[in-house]
Amino acid sequence: MAPYIYGRRNLIHIMDIRETLRGLLRAQNFLYHIAAEGSQILWVGTKRQVKGVIHDAGQRTGMPVVTERWIGGTLTNFSVIRSRLRRLEELENMEESGTIEIESKKMASTLRREKKKIERNLGGIREMSQIPGAIVVVDPAREINAIKEARRLGVPVVGILDTDCDPSVVDIVIPGNDDALKSVRLLIDRLVTAVEEGSANRREQTAAAGGERGDNQPVGDEPRPTRAQRAQDLRPRRSAQPAATTTNEEASPSEGGAANA
Repeated sequence: MAPYIYGRRNLIHIMDIRETLRGLLRAQNFLYHIAAEGSQILWVGTKRQVKGVIHDAGQRTGMPVVTERWIGGTLTNFSVIRSRLRRLEELENMEESGTIEIESKKMASTLRREKKKIERNLGGIREMSQIPGAIVVVDPAREINAIKEARRLGVPVVGILDTDCDPSVVDIVIPGNDDALKSVRLLIDRLVTAVEEGSANRREQTAAAGGERGDNQPVGDEPRPTRAQRAQDLRPRRSAQPAATTTNEEASPSEGGAANA
């Protein structure tokens, strides 16, 4: 993370706010195009302080979210995950129709616990019908299993990461404080806005075309680069030695960076 750090004061690293802005702009541009293509974006954040922000992002964009623990195989074994979601629908239908009351008290209690468990772990991705076009992760060090599955399938990863993370595991780096609620909310809100604009642009193009094109078919005849290629193009190329963030030795951290508490 050295290229993204402005300095250190009292054993606290200070992020270079210019690197944060560069990463945020790259991520906004990338997610805008993903949403404009009609692909889904998976929001991942299981920290207690950011669960609400991730949940709100999913509600605003209509995209799947993971706010509880990451279930192994969510992406790499997607067919099994879909089968569990079908089981959830089956249990919900039983409860709505009153069929569950026919069972014994013990069996009814077991079925309700099963429904609650599946809903807690997989409820956020029940509308995810296919592998997402990209995932947005808060604190990649904590969500390393999600990142490993995404990289295995070639799904681009946008990460909001602190100084204790490895930036090489994500495709687009947004350096920032991933523990502070206000910091995460500010960055996620900007990303959500880009996704909303991309989705709105797609709806306008679909309406203009008379709805003749499929939801997953890009508008336009020119070939488009793959999502992984675009993410790689947006990823900054860093030299082995981190470049100095400023040439003015007397500049205070408040002039070039934001404190990372």
